[in-house]
Amino acid sequence: MDAFYASVEQRDNPELRGKPVAVGGSAARGVVAAASYEARVFGVRSALPSVTARRLCPDLIFVKPRFEVYRSVSNQIREIFAEHTDLIEPLSLDEAYLDVTENKNGIGVATEIAALIRARIKDVTGLNASAGISYCKFLAKTASDLNKPNGQAVITPRLGPDFVASLAIKKFHGIGPATAAKMQRLGIETGADLRERSLAFLQQNFGKSGHWYYRIARGIDERAVQPDRQRKSIGAEDTFAADIFDFDLARQELVPLADKVWKHSLTKQLRGRTVTLKVKYADFQQITRSRTLPDCVAGLNDMTDVAGSMLAALFPVSKGIRLLGVTLSSLEGVDGEGEQQQLALF
Repeated sequence: MDAFYASVEQRDNPELRGKPVAVGGSAARGVVAAASYEARVFGVRSALPSVTARRLCPDLIFVKPRFEVYRSVSNQIREIFAEHTDLIEPLSLDEAYLDVTENKNGIGVATEIAALIRARIKDVTGLNASAGISYCKFLAKTASDLNKPNGQAVITPRLGPDFVASLAIKKFHGIGPATAAKMQRLGIETGADLRERSLAFLQQNFGKSGHWYYRIARGIDERAVQPDRQRKSIGAEDTFAADIFDFDLARQELVPLADKVWKHSLTKQLRGRTVTLKVKYADFQQITRSRTLPDCVAGLNDMTDVAGSMLAALFPVSKGIRLLGVTLSSLEGVDGEGEQQQLALF
């Protein structure tokens, strides 16, 4: 979806249309969750501190997020996906992979399916969507960004390797700023540079990820679309209006975070064995501490106690805490838990 949260807000409030909009908190410690395309012109992006966003765009309009509305719209969109295929792998509320090799309407051209889905989303929700079409997930994801907003792009098997070769490393999906910087220090600026490095070199410098980089540099990604992809973690975090130096106050702030995570795990009928504490200090240094239990966390109080004990070990602190987060992972359900023909892309 194109600027999903912001687009929903502009759809529901005509006064916001055509104006720079940021979904998120406008307070000094707020963060932008999403930005409209009018705001992006000024350099406003998601995860940007609200103070910085306001400085870049003085006319920026902040809107509080309405996640219940976004979830409802997301469900509408997934119903549209299901009109064409059951092989749907959601990545977030506004993004998913679809395998349409064998689709319910027997359409033999993938770009036609993408166009039909985008038109149906527009008709049902009033929102614009973009699509990327390719023979593997890595290239489909990359293609989805090529003609945004409200467009689609295709990367064929014949063009795949050359497309990857011309792609800047910083634009590779799954390669973050830190890894991109490391690659650049090693003289790897593009996919072509990456392809020139041996598997041994990449594994030596990037560990297990080296094999993945070696393959995607050649346009190879054999991951299947997984409609039953298991969620890896459930988390919640909060940024405070004022830095916290006192342990009792910090632990008090953990309680609603743990409560939110626990309620979500109950809703999803999931339990977890690993509790992770995230701490971000006033100077933006960030640390995490994790503890894995022999059995799944039994209840909210247990999870809060585990997170609280990890927090206690960090005190006294020499610098204030601006953010705390709690995550539950190593998840499992409450009850415990052939070759295809290549479809034409265009």
